[in-house]
Amino acid sequence: MTEPMPGTAAPAPAGAGRGPGLPAPLAALWRVTDGLMTEAGVTVYPAGCIGERNATYEVARYAPGFVLVGDDSGGRGFLLRTDDPGSAVYASDLGDLEPGDFEVESADFASWIESLRPGLLR
Repeated sequence: MTEPMPGTAAPAPAGAGRGPGLPAPLAALWRVTDGLMTEAGVTVYPAGCIGERNATYEVARYAPGFVLVGDDSGGRGFLLRTDDPGSAVYASDLGDLEPGDFEVESADFASWIESLRPGLLR
């Protein structure tokens, strides 16, 4: 089972106060729920945290063209390409954000969310 993150009010429209380059599927999720966490510890960050998480892990420096959208509570992060609305979800050790080392976690964001919380985006 998954639970929405605390403070599940609908976020502002895509891009508002979050800077350029956020994938549309992420904004679509935020219109339904402002982040989520599964019982297994997989987290999709709420809108208000994503900037801080990307700054903390220096994603723009080490993985330009990607945005960190969540983690597994065990040191692996989940990333999307910012230039591809149909981006696969990539997984990487948060200590190694070299895109060449990324693994495909899911073919696309919607399928990944469906695997975490069935029916959420319907």
